[in-house]
Amino acid sequence: MLMNESTIKTAYFRQIHRKIMLLAVFGGLILIVGVFGLTHGSYDITLTDILRVMTGGGDDTVRLVVADIRLPRIVAAIVCGWGMALSGLGIQSLLKNPLGSPATLGISQGAAFGAALSVVVMGSQLVSVTVYAFAGAMGATFIILVLARLKQLSAEAVILAGVALSSLFGSATILMQYLATETELAMVVFWTFGDVARSTWQEIRILGITVVMMSGFFIYLRWDLNAMASGEETARGLGVRVERLRMLGMTAAALMAAMVTAFHGVIAFVGLIAPHMARRLAGEEHGLLIPYTAVLGSLLLLTADTLGRVLAGSGSLPVGVVTSFLGAPMFLYLLVRGYK
Repeated sequence: MLMNESTIKTAYFRQIHRKIMLLAVFGGLILIVGVFGLTHGSYDITLTDILRVMTGGGDDTVRLVVADIRLPRIVAAIVCGWGMALSGLGIQSLLKNPLGSPATLGISQGAAFGAALSVVVMGSQLVSVTVYAFAGAMGATFIILVLARLKQLSAEAVILAGVALSSLFGSATILMQYLATETELAMVVFWTFGDVARSTWQEIRILGITVVMMSGFFIYLRWDLNAMASGEETARGLGVRVERLRMLGMTAAALMAAMVTAFHGVIAFVGLIAPHMARRLAGEEHGLLIPYTAVLGSLLLLTADTLGRVLAGSGSLPVGVVTSFLGAPMFLYLLVRGYK
């Protein structure tokens, strides 16, 4: 009996060690892609030039390209991918629905409507667009949470309500585009593509603090999320306050998605695919699933943006389009491989 217990423990810790090592490999891939993004583009830079810039020297042009253009874009892609992936994971875990994401709940569409309303009706100042996009995303979340609270909606009903809101906000955004001038229409369409190139260090700092805090919140609740994976009745039997957990978790997930979307436009597909990839590799234990999801989301979005920038040369290829092209085949591959 003791022999069997010792063998099981050894196998368990060996498996955990393999997963941690794989997570470190993905972290290394982020570093490699980031360095590739720094050195390649319409203006190629050598590693020696980058080291000179990092040590306070180097050419002024190289310093401008590295410190003011490429590095903020790379960091923004990492933070945005992290936030959107964790937002999708939180929604999927709390609602126990594999289709849960900021897009299916109408959060991204609410932000798009807020941005379109700001451009067409209120003027096109960047600050107002960001504020209105954030308000639209949180407004969609508020409607979902109020319906869930007052009407005692099931997890499945919450998803259906989100789909209805997505359609409503999508139609409202189309109406704004119909009423817009050619210039306003171009601005709205460009914003909905999603873009991390317009990031400033102040925006990255605000978004990074929010994502780190919400990540800590989900890690703190990892055992409750593990209990939720076994069903609501089992979770209640283990002492989890399911309704309270769902309300707080959904608010945290929506806050991350709203911040990302308000600053960088609609980048929604990462929130759907990254948690599925992480579950395939890490399993259902949220102590590992949360960091796996964050790392894979960052890697997916950084790779998509780097490819879009390098392939397009001028960086005009929208990151949302590239993300969908990368994510959809991965998602189909997981289905073909027998993901349940």
